[in-house]
Order: sequence, then structure tokens, then C-alpha cells
Amino acid sequence: MKDKLNLYQAFIKLTTAIGVRSSLSEKAVKKILIENFRTHPDSEELVTLVKKVSADDDDLNFLFNECIRICDELGPSREYFTLITLLENITEDLSERKGTKETVLVQNVLEQFRQEIALINQKIPKPPLFNMLLESRSLVEWTSIYAIYPFIPIRIKGDGRPVLLIPPYLGDDYSTSFVRRYLTSLGFKTYKWEQGFNLVKSHYIPRLEEKLDDIFRTHGEKVNIVGWSGGGIFAKIMANRHPQQVEQIITIGSPVWGVMDMKTPVSGVLEFFRGKSLKERNKRFIEELEPIPNVPITCIYTKTDGLLPWKHCMEAESFRDDIKNIEVYGSHSGLGANVSVLLITANALSANIKGKTISDTTTNIERILYPFYWNKKKRSLFFLN
Repeated sequence: MKDKLNLYQAFIKLTTAIGVRSSLSEKAVKKILIENFRTHPDSEELVTLVKKVSADDDDLNFLFNECIRICDELGPSREYFTLITLLENITEDLSERKGTKETVLVQNVLEQFRQEIALINQKIPKPPLFNMLLESRSLVEWTSIYAIYPFIPIRIKGDGRPVLLIPPYLGDDYSTSFVRRYLTSLGFKTYKWEQGFNLVKSHYIPRLEEKLDDIFRTHGEKVNIVGWSGGGIFAKIMANRHPQQVEQIITIGSPVWGVMDMKTPVSGVLEFFRGKSLKERNKRFIEELEPIPNVPITCIYTKTDGLLPWKHCMEAESFRDDIKNIEVYGSHSGLGANVSVLLITANALSANIKGKTISDTTTNIERILYPFYWNKKKRSLFFLN
């Protein structure tokens, strides 16, 4: 808690000092900061910090290094995307209020800040050997789901809302069969991927765009997209390219950022099937993952993932209120047959469509499946995962 508080205090102090050194008054700088924090999920707490800060004579290099030091100690995180975006917005505001000459300083700081955060985020390790061994659980998960499925509650009403499901890497439509079956039983209209085995290649995108457009025109409403693992990559790209046709996206154990530097124990297998590394074949395609689409996002992940680093499967919750990360218990390979995943997917679809929170659509008995998530009190800016 204390470390994250220190990070935002250091960041606000740094940006205030930059603004003052760019020929703005302290009052004007604080106004810019408050305006940029207005849409932040924790705007009230941030505004309080802004009002307390003062532009003293601290060395700018010291303030910058202090901010980076705290980030480095906190470790790799997608949450830094929010800080970079705020710094970009502040740079733009300064450019509008002052000339190009006065904004050179903040532009240089922005670029250096990006570089330092990129280096920090490259330190995410691949899943430990223990997690890889735990992937054997998927056999139990896939066999037990047949016995458990009849007892999964059917209470949410899908009302015919369209849902497109995209399978994981090396998976086909059979991989999403239980998720589709469950959502169909709730009244959602589900659609298959219908492109065979997913090898996570960019040449799938044109047909996927056509399918999205067809579903959108058929229903006359936006489409919900659910993607598991590599399927979540396509879900996010579709949302970034066509936000006017996408209602929301739900990713299940999907690497939604930093894929170019992601370390995975199955990289050799990935390169064998592709002939080249992911970086070499799909650089532009993978770069489309970095922006956050302007649609509600729910990221389901497991910290015992044995194939993908779980931090790559979380989006920046501090960026917007409609971005949620939800942890479940289970293996990466068994997420398609995980009861918690089925329930969360249905709850998230319903909640985001109706403008509610996921907890509002989840019963007390369901919450025992993920105690480390549901037992948390209201999340705060200063709460560390």
C-alpha cells in the first residue's frame, strides 16, 4: 500500500516540477493534472495528492530517478500504462498552452520514461517449472467438467445477445465448446470461430473481420467477443480496430500486452509450428495489442498458469473503471473447462451489458470459488495485488 502511494506522490511531484520548468505557474500545472485525473478510477484520491504537492527546488533528475526507482522496486506491471498515458496527455496540454520550445523538456522526459518502463516490464519471468508441472491438472479439469456441468446454475438471461468465441493457440472450436454451451443455455446467441486450428497468425484477421461485420449486421447491435489464450489476442485487436461493432471483450488466460518480450516455456513449440518466431512474423500485428480499446474489458487469469506469465494476462485496471482483472484457480490448458471461468464469463457479459459491476451479478455462493478476489474490500488506488 505504502509503495503505490509513494509512486503516485513521486509521479505527481515529477509532473508538477516539469510543468513549472516549462514556464507554467504551479496553479496552472495543478489544474492540468486535475483535469487529466478526472477520468481516473481513483480520481478523488489523486486530486487530494495534487492539491498537497508543492513545486519546490528538487532536482528534476532526482525526481525522475525516484519515480523510476519505485517502479523498479514494485516490479513489472501493466499499470504503468496509465502513468505513460497521463504523461502523454500532460505533454499535449502543455503544447496547447505553451509553444513547442517550452514542451521540449516534458517530451524528453516522456520518451525517457517510456524507455525505462519498457526495460522494467521486460523483467517478467517465464512461468516456474512447478507451474508447468501443474498443467497436468487440465486432464482432471476436462474430464470432471462432464460431471460438474449439470450443476452449474442457469440464472442469467442472455436475451439473444451475440457472442463470438475465439479458441486458444492450437485449439479449434471444440476448445470453446463448454463455454459456448453454457452461454447458449443462458440465452446468448453464440458464434464459432470457424477457421480451424488457431495458429495466431495475422492472415486470420480478414475473415474474422468479415464474421464480426456479419454478426453485427444480423443482430443490429454490437458483438461481445470472448477469447481464450491466443484467441484473446484477436479479441483485443478486433476491439481496437472496430470499437463501433464490439460491445466488450473477455479474455481468458490471454497475453494482452508485452507479447514481443514475453517469455514462455513453449516458445520452441510456437516457433516450430510457425517456422519463425512470433516477433519475426507478426511484429505489426502484435504491436496492435498495446493500445487499450475503448470498450469494457474483463481479463480472467490464473497465477498458476504454466504456459504464459500471468502478468501479461492482466490489463491496466487503473486506466478506466470498466477494465477488470479476475483471478481464478486452475491450469492454463484447463481454463476452457473451468467452472469459475464459465460463471465469470457469463457474469461479466451480463454486468457490462447492463452497466453493473460483476460483483452485482454474482451470487454469494459463487464467490467461494474465488476467495482471493471476492473477499477484497472496495479496491483502492493504494491497494497492491
